[in-house]
Amino acid sequence: MFLIALVVLVYAGDYAALRLRAAYPRLGEAFGAVQMERVYAIPLKNGGIEYELDARQPEVTLDCVRSLFPHLGYSACWYLRRNSQKPIPLFILSSASLKAYPLH
Repeated sequence: MFLIALVVLVYAGDYAALRLRAAYPRLGEAFGAVQMERVYAIPLKNGGIEYELDARQPEVTLDCVRSLFPHLGYSACWYLRRNSQKPIPLFILSSASLKAYPLH
């Protein structure tokens, strides 16, 4: 019970600090942005993985909040920065799986 109360207290404090920074910018920036490269991890038939940069949108900028937890519909900036270099895994569907799950 103590642990749950502690987590709730830390989350509420984090949210209050974010709202204060949003209301009073001189306290620090509440929002930020992280630029990410969109790299796909494409599995090959031989078991290997090929990495390819997205041709249509190679870079994307995501808005974030400077806090410990996600708030107001935005992810935390530290989390986005940490995961900005991870490739996006793609899965190859075989024709057998497409027949089992028709689109119409």
